[in-house]
This record gives sequence, structure tokens and C-alpha cells, in this order.
Amino acid sequence: MQIEVKNSLLSDFDTIFKFYDIAVAHQKKVFHKHWQGFSAELVETEIAENRQYKILVDGVVACVFAVTFNDQLIWGDRDHEAIYIHRIVSHPDFRGQSFVKKIISWAKQYATAHQIKYIRMDTWADNKKLLDYYTSCGFDDVGVVTMAKTDGLPRHYEGISLSLFEIEV
Repeated sequence: MQIEVKNSLLSDFDTIFKFYDIAVAHQKKVFHKHWQGFSAELVETEIAENRQYKILVDGVVACVFAVTFNDQLIWGDRDHEAIYIHRIVSHPDFRGQSFVKKIISWAKQYATAHQIKYIRMDTWADNKKLLDYYTSCGFDDVGVVTMAKTDGLPRHYEGISLSLFEIEV
């Protein structure tokens, strides 16, 4: 089995949104909160800036995720020297293949090559199963933040508390 992490292309646009739809359907089944959708402009910008990625398994898109290099609204004063991972979605046919661990491995290499000190992510603070999973993948739970300002963030960030996770590289 060949696994590759590659930049997403504009030709992946529809696939990315299909994955987001799959994720929302899954979130509705297993949790009381779910993503509220993402703008086409956001994803197009991420693709243009080489911040939207796909994981291919034997040439088939199995997982998508995005990164950013600043996350001031969520991380506040701690927003520095980090790569932030967002919107990890695995296709149901490929669940259970530890893509988060593969993304962490990729992110560690990326961070080392670009002198980045932290790999970070966030999730709903009340999703115990996901919190436990991220810590089992090597993330440290570094606190909870309640969102006050969410201008520029997707709608599902409004009025929520987030658990913050990081790995020091």
C-alpha cells in the first residue's frame, strides 16, 4: 500500500466538499455538534496557497486536511511558530488507518524543514472521545478557550469552547 501526502489541486475541489459533506453526516450521527459548511473561497484560497492537502492511498483520495500558519482568534497570544491542522476528514472506506498519526508525522517533517516549533489543532471541548483520541496520537491538551470573536472563522465556531492541542517539535 502506497500512502502519499500531496497538495490538493483545484481539480480536487468537488472531492474536498464531498468529504466535508461526509464528515457533517458522520458528526450528526455521533455528536451533538457539527460543522456548518465552508465557503468555496476559503478552500480555493487554501489550494492556491498550498495549504489544502490530500492523503492518497494507492492513488485514491482517502483523507483531506488543511493547514494554516496563524490562528490568532483561537490561540490568542500563543499564536506563533506553529502549523495549525484543520478539517481532517477520512473517507469512510479508509477509516481506522490512523491518518491523524500520518498527518502528525508529515507535519513534524514540515515543521522541522521550516523551523516551526509547534503542531497545533483544536476541537470542541466537550467531545471526550475526540479529545482522548488526539491525546493518544501524541498531542498535549494545553487548555480550553471560549470563542469571543469569530469574524473570519466558519460559523460552527460561534459561542463554543475549544480544547487546544499541541505537539512541540
